[in-house]
Amino acid sequence: MPQLTVVGVGADGRLDAAAAALVRDAEVLLGGRRHLAAVPEVAGQVRIPWPSPLAEGLPALLEEVRGRRTVALASGDPLVSGIGTTLIRLLGADGVRILPAVSSPALARARMSWSAEESVVVTLVGRHEARLLREVAPGRRLLLLTSGPETPAIVAELLVESGNPDAVITLLSDLGGPAESRMTRTAREWTDVPADAVPALHVLAVEIPATSTCWTSSWVAGLPDDVFENDGQLTKRDLRASALARLRPAPGQHLWDVGAGAGSVGIEWLRAHPTCRATAVEADPARADRITRNAVRLGVPDLRVVEGRAPDALAGLDAPDAIFIGGGATRPGVLDACLSALRPGGRLVVHGVTLETERLLADAFRTHGGELTRIAVETARPLGAFTGWTPARTVTQWSLAL
Repeated sequence: MPQLTVVGVGADGRLDAAAAALVRDAEVLLGGRRHLAAVPEVAGQVRIPWPSPLAEGLPALLEEVRGRRTVALASGDPLVSGIGTTLIRLLGADGVRILPAVSSPALARARMSWSAEESVVVTLVGRHEARLLREVAPGRRLLLLTSGPETPAIVAELLVESGNPDAVITLLSDLGGPAESRMTRTAREWTDVPADAVPALHVLAVEIPATSTCWTSSWVAGLPDDVFENDGQLTKRDLRASALARLRPAPGQHLWDVGAGAGSVGIEWLRAHPTCRATAVEADPARADRITRNAVRLGVPDLRVVEGRAPDALAGLDAPDAIFIGGGATRPGVLDACLSALRPGGRLVVHGVTLETERLLADAFRTHGGELTRIAVETARPLGAFTGWTPARTVTQWSLAL
């Protein structure tokens, strides 16, 4: 038997017969104050609003109501950026029963006449707004689940800064309720709309112009070098694409970017899929700050930046599925620590430009196998009145798949 049932409530507060019966029969009713006020009072029923802060207070509350008929109220579909997901994490799938109502994304798509196949939902609830930038591409349709009335102006500013001032943003508020409304502006126009003019409950529908030339619209590894703020410590485009091809980003997997420099490898790993995770380890404080700025600008603000020097800085990090070592491989203990940390099926890629690193990688290749490659990139540049090849520093790459 589930410990509690989560009932989705629409903006109009209506419940179907089955859901209304569950709410009436509950010994304990949990929910936000707005939801609790929307359903009729029941004699003898205990009503408890969600604790604040939620994460710290929820486990104790669930323990308090254990063994009692408990129903929790939630907006729309409780599994769409809702409390249902949190409760399942705490109680397990068998401990929670979900009765969803129509979700806000479904209502928003209906109002915009957008199909699910031709639009994408991005949650900004409790998340950094820059997450939307990963999804920006010509003609792209985005539904943004927002945290509050200040979000439209923040979203608009991000779109303007990314070169999309003419993106059309439609604010859909109080969907399904008697106060439902909509407001449409360009991103440029939304930057001037004050938060107090924005209804608290809303979804943003964003349409990127088909003519957009935003350089971040591709998820294929190898963004141009000049989109990364850097001081020269950058894994260049061709080398980055080669490394990521061997690191093989996959949904939900975790990368360590060791000696991260500008953070380009970790950032592109995260851009491969919204559930990818990455930790950038960088000893230089200025570079660590720069990595954070690059991650926000390129739509992956969830990149974790650890300021410190490997191998000591690796202690206590979540185990990785893949590791890139872009600098510091010859430091004692770094390579061994990385090899021992990889999960089963993990991948390791190491780049080196010095004879000392090349010797280390040759020894590792003999000991562990894998693939040892030298990569030389030459670029056409003016040479007097003619054109000649300008070589970049040759890089030795060792890759290993467990």
